[in-house]
Amino acid sequence: MSKEIIKTKNAPDAIGPYSQAVEIPESGLIFVSGQLPINPKNNEIGSDIKTQTFQSLKNIKEILNKGNYSMDNIVKMTVFLKDINEFKQMNEVYETFFTEKFPARCAVQVACLPKDAKIEIEAIANK
Repeated sequence: MSKEIIKTKNAPDAIGPYSQAVEIPESGLIFVSGQLPINPKNNEIGSDIKTQTFQSLKNIKEILNKGNYSMDNIVKMTVFLKDINEFKQMNEVYETFFTEKFPARCAVQVACLPKDAKIEIEAIANK
């Protein structure tokens, strides 16, 4: 099994010893690391859950695009929320990133996220 590291400047750099994404070319799978809502142009995080959800998903989209994948290729996502009470607002933004066939998903509340973010989202896609 070979793996290729996917990296783009259109998404924030990893803030630790991990890659933005890893692709397994033989299987057509790409694993996108959890994306915080960091704007790669200014390294800032928006203040509300809708802005943060949009940025996390935009970061995922940019990483997928770099590997020649699209949001439609996503088969599984995990959403980590600081406050599960913001689930509805997150969903309002989330659904705008997909057409008909939504990926499988898990959404959970966590005690804390890096940089005090309200959300982090990871994805698995398949060509």
